[in-house]
Amino acid sequence: MLVLITYDVNTETEAGKRRLRKVAKQCVNYGVRVQNSVFECVMDNAKSRQVKAILEEIIDREKDSLRFYYLGNNYKGKVEHIGAKKTFNVEDDLFF
Repeated sequence: MLVLITYDVNTETEAGKRRLRKVAKQCVNYGVRVQNSVFECVMDNAKSRQVKAILEEIIDREKDSLRFYYLGNNYKGKVEHIGAKKTFNVEDDLFF
């Protein structure tokens, strides 16, 4: 299923800046950055719960927020892209 992960981390302090880097680093491990704080991740329910637990351990619930959008397996008709940044299929193979 496609899971959209978004986050807003308060970066007014050095600790907040570290949390932001940690959250972004974890999200890169599981999906593709489509905007600054937005990642598209294709994963099953177990992996989704695992990522959620990891990110919850990083953030400060009093200052930061996470949002998970579960778009399911039939997400292709639910996502529309307009504008800059070339669009791609998140399930395609990536070559480095």
